[in-house]
Amino acid sequence: MAATEEEPELELEADSLTEEDEGEEEEEILTPAQLIHKLEEAWLNEKFSPDLLECKSEIVECVMEQLDHMEKNLQRAKKGDLKITVHRMEMERIRYVLSSYLRSRLQKIEKFFPHILEKERSRPETESSFLSAQEVAFAKEYASNCESHLKKLALKRMPPNLQALDVIKAVAKPNLDSFVFLRVKEKQENVLVEPETGDQREYTVDLEEGSQHLMRYRMIAPLVASGAVQLI
Repeated sequence: MAATEEEPELELEADSLTEEDEGEEEEEILTPAQLIHKLEEAWLNEKFSPDLLECKSEIVECVMEQLDHMEKNLQRAKKGDLKITVHRMEMERIRYVLSSYLRSRLQKIEKFFPHILEKERSRPETESSFLSAQEVAFAKEYASNCESHLKKLALKRMPPNLQALDVIKAVAKPNLDSFVFLRVKEKQENVLVEPETGDQREYTVDLEEGSQHLMRYRMIAPLVASGAVQLI
C-alpha cells in the first residue's frame, strides 16, 4: 500500500490521464495509488511480454511528476519524523518500478531494433506509435551505430559481393509463440488457443475473471493490449 494513502500530512495531488473513448477525449482522474497501480501493471506486462508493447508515456510522465511532488513534501516535513523514512522507502520502490519498466523497453529495442523500426515505418499515420519520441530517436541512433560498427569491423574486409547485409533477416524477431502466465481481469469467451490446422480443429476456451492460465502469447496479445488480462 502506498504511504501516500496513509499519511495525509504529506498530501499528494492526484494527477490525470487523458484517454479517448468513442472518438471523444475524456479526462480520467486518478489517485496517486491508482496511478502507481497502472505503472506496476504496465511494468509487469512489459517485463513478461516477448514483444514490445505500447509505451505508456502519460503514466510515466505523471509518475515522475508525483515523485517530484513527494520530494517537495518531504523537504517541508519536520526533520526526524519517522514518516519521512516510510515515504522515502515508498519513493525508492516507485523509482525502481519506473526504471525497470523503461529499462525493459530499451533492452527490447536493442534486441529487436530492425523489426521495431520497420514496424514504425509501416505504421499508418492514423495509428499511434508504440514508441515514445525519445525511444524512436534511441532506436534510430542504435541502428546507425550498429551498422557503422559492423561495417568497420567486418564488412569492409569482405569481398564486395558479401558486404551487403539485410539487417531484418540477420536479427531475430520477437518469439510471439512463447508461453506466458496471465491473470484474467475481465471475463472473455471463446478465446482462440490454437488455430485450425490440417490435423486438428481450432481450440477455444472461456477465461473466467480472476483465473490464471499459461497460454501462447500470440493468442492473447490483443487482450494484453486492451487490459483484459495481466501478465504475471
